[in-house]
Amino acid sequence: MSPPVAPPGWSRWLVPPAALSVHLSIGQAYAWSVFKPPLESALGLSGTQSALPFQLGIVMLGLSAAFGGTLVERNGPRWAMTVALVCFSSGFLLAALGAAAEQYWLIVLGYGFVGGIGLGIGYISPVSTLIKWFPDRPGMATGIAIMGFGGGALIASPWSARMLDSFGTGSSGIALAFLVHGLSYAVFMLLGVVLVRVPPGAARPAGGEADAAGGIRVPARTAVRTPQFWCLWVVLCTNVTAGIGILEKAAPMITDFFADTSAPISATAAAGFVALLSAANMAGRIGWSSASDLIGRKNVYRVYLGAGALMYALIALFGDDSKALFVLCALVILSFYGGGFATVPAYLKDLFGTYQVGAIHGRLLTAWSTAGVLGPLIVNWIADRQEAAGQHGSSLYGLSFTVMIGLLVVGFAANELVRPVHPRHHVPVRPAPEEAADAGAVPPQQAGPA
Repeated sequence: MSPPVAPPGWSRWLVPPAALSVHLSIGQAYAWSVFKPPLESALGLSGTQSALPFQLGIVMLGLSAAFGGTLVERNGPRWAMTVALVCFSSGFLLAALGAAAEQYWLIVLGYGFVGGIGLGIGYISPVSTLIKWFPDRPGMATGIAIMGFGGGALIASPWSARMLDSFGTGSSGIALAFLVHGLSYAVFMLLGVVLVRVPPGAARPAGGEADAAGGIRVPARTAVRTPQFWCLWVVLCTNVTAGIGILEKAAPMITDFFADTSAPISATAAAGFVALLSAANMAGRIGWSSASDLIGRKNVYRVYLGAGALMYALIALFGDDSKALFVLCALVILSFYGGGFATVPAYLKDLFGTYQVGAIHGRLLTAWSTAGVLGPLIVNWIADRQEAAGQHGSSLYGLSFTVMIGLLVVGFAANELVRPVHPRHHVPVRPAPEEAADAGAVPPQQAGPA
């Protein structure tokens, strides 16, 4: 499939809606927790088991983004969005079949494996395209797309809860809800496939400076051999683990926390809490990444990791005394979670330049895959063990919150170790023909600030 080149006069402002149609759809993954209690009840699953489709989906997201980035660049955004549409929607249809037949492995295969490939390819395709259309505002452009991914659950969570109310929470009701999701998202993502265009001469940004003109130039193959890459890998992994641990378990967690109080949380209110978390996730992506332009990448990650540990401590110590405190701390943690995703491309650009920042970003997303397993596994495994030991309510989560605080401290230390990349890893800037004719050669660029 040839990349669809925009005709003369095509407005670049038509591209963000195309990106949003894909990212808002695949952002449904953050609303998975709405399906957990019905699945556990209908199929007799534990919390750890019901997290498997989500965990596998996040693993496949990172792997497909890391290994599919080259194909996306080669075949263009329309090809990538089509692959994402087919995989994401097919995943839901397979999950519907699995729920109808009460074959849980088919739900894991469909939603987690097949749908997860759609998540990864869909995640990276509009991001790179928007950067090409908006070379003068790359931060805003990537913020739009990544914010859309964070906001997907804001729509999906109440929508899914309403469907389960209407169709029932048995296996047939869950199957019908999965089926409607798959068909609806196919139609919505098709809008992006039809609308997306690449700028003429997409290899070089339209209307802006050459992508790699000036600044640091570190190839992706070299970047993964530097300590800076792996420090950032740890930073992203720990920040995501802390956020995703709450996000994946959000609905049952707030229900458990206040189950023994005089005003327990209803299923509808729990779904509303998931939607609020999604809003905080979305707002953090545009708000904190913008703030990083003012206070610096390292400083904003100090806030994510340091203040994030403090928020976890407040929930662990006082969360069951106040719904407002619990919700506020969870919202702040999720804003840090979203902000970490949106800020890391700029952090990579500061360290490695724009030369191959997309490929480096794809490789760094393996940290997301790891966190997608770690976060839900820590929270669900500990909660299951605590429940088996006779614990209930907020006692199910105290130990997992302590683990999260420890991980955030590790991430904070890794962020402190980040230094500018040594110039020996840089590649020389290739001089323009006219410059080469005048000056003969251009010296390698020096390291910029981290």
